[in-house]
Amino acid sequence: MALKRIFSFHSHSGQQRSRNQNSEPVSEFCRMFSSENSDENINQNRNHTNGQINTIEPITISTSPVYANEQQNRTCRRSSVQFLDKKAFQTLASQVSSTMTEEDDFHASGNVFENESNMSTTKYDADVEAASDHEKAQCRRSRRPSVQFIDKNLIRRRSSGLEKQLQTNQQRPRLPSITTASDSDSDVEDGAGTDIREMQHKNSSGFNDFAVRRIKHAPYGRREIEIAEQEMPGLMALRRRAEGDKPLQGAKIVGCTHITAQTAVLIETLIRLGAQARWCACNIFSTQNEVAAALAEASIPIFAWKGENDDDFWWCIKKAIGGDQGWQPNMILDDGGDLTHFCHKHYTTLFSTIKGIVEESVTGVHRLYQMCRTQTLTVPAMNVNDSVTKTKFDNLYLCRESIIDAIKRCTDIMFGGKQVVICGYGEVGKGCCSALRGMGCFVYVTEVDPICALQACMEGYKVVRLEEVIKQVDIVVTASGSKSTITRESLDKLKNGAIVCNMGHSNTEIDVSFLRDLSSSDLQVERVRTNVDHVIWPNGKRIVLLAEGRIMNLCCSSVPSFVVSITAATQALALIELYNAPPNRYKCDVYLLPKKMDEYVASLHLPAFDAHLTELTDEQCKYLGINKAGPFKPNYYRY
Repeated sequence: MALKRIFSFHSHSGQQRSRNQNSEPVSEFCRMFSSENSDENINQNRNHTNGQINTIEPITISTSPVYANEQQNRTCRRSSVQFLDKKAFQTLASQVSSTMTEEDDFHASGNVFENESNMSTTKYDADVEAASDHEKAQCRRSRRPSVQFIDKNLIRRRSSGLEKQLQTNQQRPRLPSITTASDSDSDVEDGAGTDIREMQHKNSSGFNDFAVRRIKHAPYGRREIEIAEQEMPGLMALRRRAEGDKPLQGAKIVGCTHITAQTAVLIETLIRLGAQARWCACNIFSTQNEVAAALAEASIPIFAWKGENDDDFWWCIKKAIGGDQGWQPNMILDDGGDLTHFCHKHYTTLFSTIKGIVEESVTGVHRLYQMCRTQTLTVPAMNVNDSVTKTKFDNLYLCRESIIDAIKRCTDIMFGGKQVVICGYGEVGKGCCSALRGMGCFVYVTEVDPICALQACMEGYKVVRLEEVIKQVDIVVTASGSKSTITRESLDKLKNGAIVCNMGHSNTEIDVSFLRDLSSSDLQVERVRTNVDHVIWPNGKRIVLLAEGRIMNLCCSSVPSFVVSITAATQALALIELYNAPPNRYKCDVYLLPKKMDEYVASLHLPAFDAHLTELTDEQCKYLGINKAGPFKPNYYRY
């Protein structure tokens, strides 16, 4: 039984206080509460009685029936379920008023401690108090019953609100839950083993000149395209401004690019500007199957699906050219140079009617310059890759935002403290270095150009040779645009668990020839998930290879639509320029986009940031020797 000890402390006379000031009251207080059995150790207290300090025992008040009833009431209140029948409810309802009256009388009767120092208690009838407490406890229970017992027949007669909500939801049309081929890790979901080339394709309107994975998923692709349109203000503004003039009326464009939601916005923009278009994919892993289905549902000839093999890849290019359909293109939009190379090899007669080629990637631009040097380029070509809007925005900002997302989706690693080597410090390399250092990585750079190497040093990166750090790095990223940047010898020196990936366009930067003929290689390849492979050595060492050495950000993740809008608007203007140019303006050579068009593309995107340009005065224009409307920089200016 709980005991309650009350200690009474009284004041002392001045003489006694002065006499006890040297008795270390603090230490005495600590001794009173230092022991675990403090109630037994506290046996002395100071009490002012007749001017003396007396030793008293603690006053013990035994527990009365009132305290026992209170403890019982507390136990009753803690009951999780109160079983109250109808009769008990009626009885309690009649007692509420009398109980409350007794409760008020109890508080007003003065049965409380009036003076705590005197330690006096008022005598009262314990039986009456116990009965009153019992009635109060029952009153509290009647106010908040925790469980309501309802007749089962009543439950059957009245459906709950949740059932009504479920019935309403069942009446609403809902799209079926699917796992898209773009995101699925399952070969069954991706339709592995199905020969898409042999399938009979047809959309809801009967159009059948296309080849995609699943035409039934077109509604999902349409929603993705609508989302991309919201984040591509420049391209949409160009569509609105030029749609009435139809600057591409009569153009027949064959395209070979990444099939994403952003590309779909570009394709539909070209069609709205008057062009006809046929399309295929430039990468076997980057196609978004739902977007391809949405384009096919819109009766756009498209031949692409995620997971193509090499034969499928070239078959899709051939179908996109449209020779078997009697369709002959007069413009080429390429990304990587594969379409241009295929036409030059198998359809040489097409170049007699083609007005120009627009190339986006550094790999394709290199091929065009090679054709120009060998005098095999028979049409003018526009180098979009080296335009200011492509180099300074797409290559830099797109890669800076997408490399982290791509590696994390594939490997789930933490970047902090990892050692990373970036092979190449061009605009792509600059974006990758900036992102990885921002995540806490130690970044090394390899570079052949002394100017780019000096830029890396001025940014605080360590410029090294690959063989100096290959044994210690955790992540290897290629962004050189070259061939065999990472060889088999380099792969042999990597430590266990290292990650190897490519941010350049071509799949030649990493030597993955062992993937083509595993029977003759001493290495084993183990598929972990989509676009993630373990390459296993005979001694058990394994590295992680992403996207089989192809461009990682478009294969393993997505890219920011706003940056792609800048590049897509540049491509559209390049097509318009080449198609409408007079016959002798461009010769069989590779050209950069005019500076005026670069500035126009930039101006289309400024309203998204609520940016306001400053206008030059006439005096300033005369001093600078430029026009008020631009171009504001000469062609040799380096941004």
